[in-house]
Amino acid sequence: MKIWNPFRGAKRILPRGLFGRALVIVVTPMLILQAIVTYFFFVRHQDLMTQQMAKGSAADVAFLIDIVNHNPAGTARDNLLAMAAKNFDYRVSFAPGQDFAHGGRDRFTPHLKDAMNRVFLTQFGTRFPFHAHIVGPDVNIEVQLKDGILRLGIPQKRVTATSASIFVVWMFISSVLLLLVAILFLRNQVRPIERLAFVAEAFGKGRSVPNFKPYGATEVRRAAQAFITMRERIERYVQQRTEMLAGVSHDLKTPLTRMRLQLAMMGEEAAPMQEDVIEMEHMLDEYLDFARGEGGEEMQSTDLAEFVEDTVSAAQRAGANGRLQLKDKADVVMSVRRQSLRRCLTNLIDNALKHGANVAIGLKRNGRFAEISVDDDGPGIPEARREEAFRPFHRLDEGRNLQTGGVGLGLAIARDAARAHGGDLELDDSPMGGLRAVVRLPV
Repeated sequence: MKIWNPFRGAKRILPRGLFGRALVIVVTPMLILQAIVTYFFFVRHQDLMTQQMAKGSAADVAFLIDIVNHNPAGTARDNLLAMAAKNFDYRVSFAPGQDFAHGGRDRFTPHLKDAMNRVFLTQFGTRFPFHAHIVGPDVNIEVQLKDGILRLGIPQKRVTATSASIFVVWMFISSVLLLLVAILFLRNQVRPIERLAFVAEAFGKGRSVPNFKPYGATEVRRAAQAFITMRERIERYVQQRTEMLAGVSHDLKTPLTRMRLQLAMMGEEAAPMQEDVIEMEHMLDEYLDFARGEGGEEMQSTDLAEFVEDTVSAAQRAGANGRLQLKDKADVVMSVRRQSLRRCLTNLIDNALKHGANVAIGLKRNGRFAEISVDDDGPGIPEARREEAFRPFHRLDEGRNLQTGGVGLGLAIARDAARAHGGDLELDDSPMGGLRAVVRLPV
């Protein structure tokens, strides 16, 4: 039985970038804090304030009722009501001998209704029928007394707390300001990490990023400095290996050249030995190509369509055994190591021509990648053994032998060249019935 994990669903909606996640970490507690403060302010503090204000207004109404009930109609009662209205800042009038219909719909807060009923019971021992509704900035109240209707106009700010909207506005403004400050600080903290990731990715693609210096937080500076040290060690190792291989190549090819000259002077009897020397030179070139790797070659901005077309033309001029054609040609311009990539494509074309009568080369843009495909109509390689074909110095014993006539380094050199550009080389089934080799390079 599969157990549902709520955190797995949350991961799908959470941001994947460091900046987004850090922003969520900062904003979430702030929103929770605001929700708690809002609850206690509105539900507790605001509610309590409204009850107290309603209770005070209800006591004022009871006082006015008391004036009407304990003073006979006349000028004296009217003067008392006018004096009370002036001191309370109410609009007060009394309509003797009038009744209002019961069952009218009241439009006011329940706090005022409860407070008035409670005060009436406490002070008079009975409830007086009353209606109340809000008209503009006032709360109009009509109380039915035994000899008429007492009408009052109470300012709404005397009955209910009106600071809620101001509180919400200031809370929203402060939240926006805090969010902007958080975004500014987080952006400055995340930028060094993004820069380090960009430099590391560029180095993985074989591109140089000059003037990179560690900056930012202490941990980011340490990581950047460790990357710089690692890059320098790798570059120093590649340079030393390249210089060593150049010396080995010079030292070995010189005696081989003398041997070829001596064998040429010996005539036809030395023809088999001359073939052995030529094969040794070919094997030596493949060893050096494999060991050289990146070789310190500089990146150059290249139109891949023209580059692939030139490589195909060079293979045709070299006397390719088979039909070689360029089927697709997309417009892609990117920085590559031309000699390394040419060596990669040449090896793939040679392998395809050794085992197929027809070979098709294609170039297309697939999202962030440029894909160069080499298709043939040969026997292909079983899917289970395709990764085995990339092993250096390894020959496939059955099916299709891609290294026939070589030392088992063709695909290994091609994949190393693709990976040196930050891409990869993959094998797949070809629509032509044979094998498809796809060089995928990040643009």
